[in-house]
Amino acid sequence: MNGALSVLLDIFRQPSIIVALISLIGLAVQRKKATDIMKGTIRTLVGFLVLAAGASVVSGALDPFGSMFQHAFNVQGVVPNNEAIVGPVLVKYGSEAALIFFFGMIVNILLSMTSRFKYIYLSGHVAFYMATMVAVILEVAGMPTWGVILWGSIAQGLIVTISPALVQPFMKDAAGTNDVALGHTGGAGIALGGLVARLTRSRKHPSKSTEDIKFPSGLGFLRDTTVIIALSMAVIYVIVALFAGGPYIESKLSNGQNFIVFAVLQAATFSAGVFIILAGVRVVLGEIVPAFKGISEKLVKNSKPALDVPMIFTFAPNAVLIGFISSFVGGIVGMGIMALAGSTIIIPGIVAHFMTGGATGVIGNGQGGVRGAVIGSFVNGLAITFLPLFLLPVLGDTGLANATYSDADFGVAGILLGYMNRAGGQIALIVGIVAAVVIFYIASALMGRRDARKAAADTQ
Repeated sequence: MNGALSVLLDIFRQPSIIVALISLIGLAVQRKKATDIMKGTIRTLVGFLVLAAGASVVSGALDPFGSMFQHAFNVQGVVPNNEAIVGPVLVKYGSEAALIFFFGMIVNILLSMTSRFKYIYLSGHVAFYMATMVAVILEVAGMPTWGVILWGSIAQGLIVTISPALVQPFMKDAAGTNDVALGHTGGAGIALGGLVARLTRSRKHPSKSTEDIKFPSGLGFLRDTTVIIALSMAVIYVIVALFAGGPYIESKLSNGQNFIVFAVLQAATFSAGVFIILAGVRVVLGEIVPAFKGISEKLVKNSKPALDVPMIFTFAPNAVLIGFISSFVGGIVGMGIMALAGSTIIIPGIVAHFMTGGATGVIGNGQGGVRGAVIGSFVNGLAITFLPLFLLPVLGDTGLANATYSDADFGVAGILLGYMNRAGGQIALIVGIVAAVVIFYIASALMGRRDARKAAADTQ
């Protein structure tokens, strides 16, 4: 029994396998030829692995940047990094987290089947990270193991269903399509950025799209996304490297390689990673969206696949870079405020700012062009800086570590669950989770009626 469960969990922790299985099931339900099913499944699997490889290259190039930044400006504090915090959590709560993750997926499907919010969350790795945080908070509350798994699975299912729903109102403007959703633990911050971008756009003075930025004829080569990202990041890396100093970089990071050469190569590697991500995304979207129609038509009618952040990078590549830089600036501003206030300092998590800031840039651009991308991503940067600060106290011993969860959904969900526990213990937690389910279905019913009235008005 344990062996079978272990195999299942190993499968579902791999997002590449999940999306490949979805592609296989979707094509099979549509009764495609065996050869077409095999082709679509393999292309989806390989495309997602290409995407993941690109994300790994990007993360690898950002790691030394984070070290240089901390050394250059003599900053010490808590670093929001999901991978860093998940490791210690799994040692203590691995079994509970795995079961919350598994049953949370089932709850996600059930909620999608029975409500208006039909989003199937396919980003297994970040969903698993969310399960670890939920397990920590319920364990800190002193719940028995069965209670941790039961209530944790319901909470997990709600979180991964609501998160894509928050971003979806902005997706059509950003992507030009309503066929896919965003499945990432940065959903709340990205949606907040999209809302701010919408509220700050001007009808009198509309901002042009990031993708319409005009370069002088002599700088026409900057229209190439790979080139502009490499050059922009090279400037940023070299500036930080100069502040960090050659001796530190060459002794600690570059294995003796000249620090300027190292900085430029890391910037180029970052650009290469983005190039790989975009290539993988094109393959995945080309296969998973048509295949998912089979799932939508037969199993969960009108459902949408909620895919990882890089999925939307292809919609506005310039906005990704603008969003990353703006979000990172927001993180620096937030860090400065914390330093002045004398609180715990949250150091900008470079990977989180790139992934969620880049996505917010795309969403913000869809709402308000360049202005929306900049302002929305800046707000996201502030959000993913301050939310971890308020999350730390509810994580028990885990909150004493030098790392914490990085994305906005962790902050929003963790703060709600954690402070319900602080306010009224286990009873308050259970009542809160049950109330969230009730509110979820009330919202679904109200929005369903609104959609019906709108459809009726359109037919008249």
